Amino acid sequence: MNKAELIEVIAKSADCTKTQAGEALDGFCNAVTAALKKGDKVTLVGFGTFSVSKRAARIGRNPQTGKEIKIAAKKVAKFKAGKELSTKVAK
Repeated sequence: MNKAELIEVIAKSADCTKTQAGEALDGFCNAVTAALKKGDKVTLVGFGTFSVSKRAARIGRNPQTGKEIKIAAKKVAKFKAGKELSTKVAK
């Protein structure tokens, strides 16, 4: 499912226009992004938790040459599915 398809589903289930559904989805994404940038978690009970994890610097290898390269430390976004979502997907 892509963003346009998701907007269409949201519009139908919320009985609103696609424009309104798109704005709501963009607002949700912006709010989650802002919270993660601040280092906060976003928890949606039953659905899951968005969080930020720190990935340590490490040494990797260029697969073409085999030469060692340094990979810098960075922060990455994570999502952990909630229990309710996990059980619904498993069925």
